Amino acid sequence: MRKGLNNDVSNGYKILAVDDEAGILDSLSIFTRRSGYNFTGITDPLEAIERIKNEHFDLLVLDFIMSPIHGDQVVEEIRKFNKELYILLLTGHKDLAPPLETIRRLDIQGYCEKSDKFDQLLLLIESGIKSIEQMNEIKEINERLSDAYDQLEKAYLESVETLRYTVEAKDSYTKGHSDRVSAYSVLIGEKLGLSDTDIKTLRIGGLFHDIGKIGIPDSILLKEQKLTDQEYSEIKNHPSIGAHILSNATIFKDIIPIVLYHHERFDGRGYPKMLAGEQIPLLARITAVADTFDAMTSKRSYRDAMPLDVVKEEIRNCSGTQFDPQIASTFLDILENDFDKIKNIQDNTL
Repeated sequence: MRKGLNNDVSNGYKILAVDDEAGILDSLSIFTRRSGYNFTGITDPLEAIERIKNEHFDLLVLDFIMSPIHGDQVVEEIRKFNKELYILLLTGHKDLAPPLETIRRLDIQGYCEKSDKFDQLLLLIESGIKSIEQMNEIKEINERLSDAYDQLEKAYLESVETLRYTVEAKDSYTKGHSDRVSAYSVLIGEKLGLSDTDIKTLRIGGLFHDIGKIGIPDSILLKEQKLTDQEYSEIKNHPSIGAHILSNATIFKDIIPIVLYHHERFDGRGYPKMLAGEQIPLLARITAVADTFDAMTSKRSYRDAMPLDVVKEEIRNCSGTQFDPQIASTFLDILENDFDKIKNIQDNTL
């Protein structure tokens, strides 16, 4: 079979034509080159598939009836690895065209009958190139918007991160608390087989779950004696304050349920909404266990860290009341069988 006709002079869009009639390729080469396109003609459809795998083309002109495989079979193979290539199909006769369902399924953008005149085909090619130009412009705009959004997201994230560090800087006993809650939550999520998206939400949600404490007076936040009922009511406002802080940016919409509901209890006696059971978002239920574990295993001004055996027993006792039983059981399993991961987190944050 004839290997191909190549023209590397043009700097225009790259067109690949596949037809087992060499004369068609010769003629098409002349017409497309006159229009400023970079043209490649190939008579072997199998070679064309390999060429498209390894080289960029903007548009494919493809004969339907060929050997050893027909044009629709060529497109079937191409669509397995290239969904974007613009494809025009040539048919020797309208009765030999593939069914409309096949054209739609394979995302073939157009087809026309072969003719000694190439006017119709060139119009389809020009129309295809215009579509490609528009799609390229849209891609560039989307990429610029994406870059701008990423920069905005980073700036906002850094601002809230500063608030988080401000909260932890108030009290040396809570230094690293949010980092550990984040890491413990991720361990639980992974053990439960949650999706990568949920794991990411757990990680970020854990980091910012206490951000609302920025709005709690230091006299209450740092008090070493037992809190009065009024002071405890003030402390209980921090989930709502945190959710309000984060609500100003859509990038935090997925973690707001964690921030707002991580102090809810499975038995409905938590705050701020007194949700119960599965009314509480799953990721908030996970964070609640991680948060309480870190509180019990961290030294406070008014007490030392609780022994691990005591902490485990407390989690067992609170399963079904304070904690979701499945999550409590999962975390106990981690403490029993993967404690090295817990220890590594503590060593890196305490």
